[in-house]
Amino acid sequence: MEMPLRQCALMLLAALTSISGCARDPDESGPRYATVPLLDGAREYRVAIHPLHNPSRLSQAYQPLLAYLSRHLPGRQFTLEASRDYAAFEQKIAQRLPDVIIPNPWQALQAMHHGYHVIAMAGDASDFKGLWIVRKGSGIRAPSDLRGKTLCYPSPTALAACVMPQYFLHRHGLNVRDDVSNVYVGSQESSIMNVYLGTAAAGATWPPPWRSFQRDHPEEADSLEVIWETESLINNAVMVRDDVPGSLRDSVRAELVRLHLSAEGRAILGGMETARFHEASDSTYEIVRRFVERFERDVRKVDPR
Repeated sequence: MEMPLRQCALMLLAALTSISGCARDPDESGPRYATVPLLDGAREYRVAIHPLHNPSRLSQAYQPLLAYLSRHLPGRQFTLEASRDYAAFEQKIAQRLPDVIIPNPWQALQAMHHGYHVIAMAGDASDFKGLWIVRKGSGIRAPSDLRGKTLCYPSPTALAACVMPQYFLHRHGLNVRDDVSNVYVGSQESSIMNVYLGTAAAGATWPPPWRSFQRDHPEEADSLEVIWETESLINNAVMVRDDVPGSLRDSVRAELVRLHLSAEGRAILGGMETARFHEASDSTYEIVRRFVERFERDVRKVDPR
């Protein structure tokens, strides 16, 4: 039977987003975005964000925030860097390349070892949870129905979109190393698309990319459903490298935590699928350390490298 053109295009999209996570030069740093050339006399600050979306969508979502900070903090220009996958982003942190980072909570713990410190939390804690996506009519109703099937995730280090969903399965009696086949497909969109295309029985993601997928691909989203949610933990961190001037660190924090108070700020937050920024510090993420210790004791190491 001839495959419909739309499905061919979607399969190609899923393949391309998945390829972004493999078969690349490990030294390749990934795309870098800037809306305008560096202003004369401005000090550039590089901002790296973990792969919430593909690079193009990430730029669309976050460039307005960096343009806002550049306007409100004269003499500074904030430049967005997108990473091809989680491993590339984590390598940048280890090399202390970005000045500012927005990592997931597990990556925040790793970044502390490399001299980054938390200044804010991006989004409400209640929004940081894992989602299991299946096709409607799949017949999957209990975690035990996944035994022997293929499951997909963006990355083994994706906390909300892999670690927390795998712990959910563990708590419901599945051995995620032996009872299922785990495939890491490089991006949130690819995790969802592999379920839509039938190459995986279930895929893990978390609320912001699922909301974006529903908005951008309503026809495909209508054939999918969230079958389980994990408990919430704590949301992504905003972190600044320890050699960034304290005055700038404090100014960035102040601009972020009051962003939701203006109409412009709320529009920027809406584009990022983020309710608001909250004040936070390194100690805020101690709850993540305890969760990861429990997960690594009961299930697997978070970083398999």
